[in-house]
Amino acid sequence: MGRRDDVALPELVERARGADPRAVARLITMVESGSPGLPELAALLVPDSGYAHVVGLTGAPGVGKSTATSALVGALRRQERRVGVLAVDPTSPFSGGALLGDRIRMQTHATDAGVLIRSMATRGHLGGLAAAVPLALRVLDAARCDVTLLETVGVGQSEVDVAGSADTTLVLLAPGLGDGVQAAKAGVLEIADVFVVNKADRDGAGRVAADLRQMLGLGGPHSAAGSWRPMIVMTSAEQGTGIDDVLAAIAKHRAWLDGADRLHQRRVRRAAREIEGLTLAQLRARLGGVRHGGALAELAAAVVERRTDAHAAARLLADGAIPPGSGPSR
Repeated sequence: MGRRDDVALPELVERARGADPRAVARLITMVESGSPGLPELAALLVPDSGYAHVVGLTGAPGVGKSTATSALVGALRRQERRVGVLAVDPTSPFSGGALLGDRIRMQTHATDAGVLIRSMATRGHLGGLAAAVPLALRVLDAARCDVTLLETVGVGQSEVDVAGSADTTLVLLAPGLGDGVQAAKAGVLEIADVFVVNKADRDGAGRVAADLRQMLGLGGPHSAAGSWRPMIVMTSAEQGTGIDDVLAAIAKHRAWLDGADRLHQRRVRRAAREIEGLTLAQLRARLGGVRHGGALAELAAAVVERRTDAHAAARLLADGAIPPGSGPSR
């Protein structure tokens, strides 16, 4: 466990800290595949956590997330900053495969030693993010990326999960892909730190920005005293215009986070969500499913046979009173 081709896991981590792209790729593959060595890897990466500023990019399909990501990478590299890119692509519910398109779209950065690009498949995980994302971000932290760009799949309303994994969340919109009301319905007004109205050279871009300003003026979580008020930036990622303004907005939000310990508080909430998710995953694995027997199957049968109710059964599971393979006696 923890070895591949006779290379020990601690050695792989050390090589990743030296920005060895092969070591980084192998570690993220290990994370993505759910290797049994993940607890050891997580422990080894503890000293490397929190190094990079994680910038999430989300938005509906067609707004230009990948083009914007590539443009941001170029702008950050001109500032001589080391960049990691973690792009999450959807898994087909039919074939189980995924088109990892960002490797195609970011060919201009493929030979840059200061850029680490990795595409991951969701493997059915909802919310726009793969379950392996938090640990994969720590691997990029270990490689000393100054900024990590986390691009999510374009799946609409479930994309709000990106806010739980990013320090700064960019929500991209574009004219012709739905009005601002749709953005409000999707919950992006709550998660956005910066709105990026992309394809600003097209008709209707100004209207999208005006709609956003109007909705932000109606109140909500950003209207409280001391809260961050989302910025609105107009860009044309394809033409490379407005990208420096996006970086300036990210820097301004980072400065706000650094005040009053806000960044620490945001990362504590992120860690709490990760711990909760891992705990639930371990609980599901221990209990098994109805088809595989175990405590869950026993208790489910007890509910159907009216020997107990679902709330009581849930309490038994939460308390650990029912070991796998056993259930209430008749």
